[in-house]
Amino acid sequence: MDFVRYADLAANLVNSPMDTQSDLADYLSRRQWLLRRVEERDLPVMKRLRRELRPVFEASSAGDEELVVSLVNALLSKHPVSPHIAGHDSSTWHLHVAERGSSVSALMTAECVMGLAMLVVDFGPTRLGVCSSDKCDNAFIDTSPNSSRRYCSDRCSSRANVAAYRARRKAEARA
Repeated sequence: MDFVRYADLAANLVNSPMDTQSDLADYLSRRQWLLRRVEERDLPVMKRLRRELRPVFEASSAGDEELVVSLVNALLSKHPVSPHIAGHDSSTWHLHVAERGSSVSALMTAECVMGLAMLVVDFGPTRLGVCSSDKCDNAFIDTSPNSSRRYCSDRCSSRANVAAYRARRKAEARA
């Protein structure tokens, strides 16, 4: 089971608009098999989960390890995960974090919460972040070897670096 991928689902949820059923469908676009199972009741649950997840990324970005752990533990208590082993034969056993037949929102909640919990345990509580760009507040997962990621994407990183370069050049020209 790839818990980093599940944690990335949490970051993607925080970054996704979640106002309409269409927004939920867009969020699930890479998981087509779930789209058939989406119900109207899933949208309010996903909106609430989105609001609950953002403070975890913000606390991690601020370097507050204890708050990250506290928030993730609160999510685990509020949204208990019911893992079970599944597979088609003895060579494909793997762990599922929600029971078969669970609603889409229950499955996504379990995957996001368990992904964040395992990422915190495996990589540390400060491996989540919020983009450092002034014009962006996207959440991200930092799996870099030296825990140095500051931006959600190469685009934001490049934009910030170009702006800093231009500011230095402007200051040098004035001096």
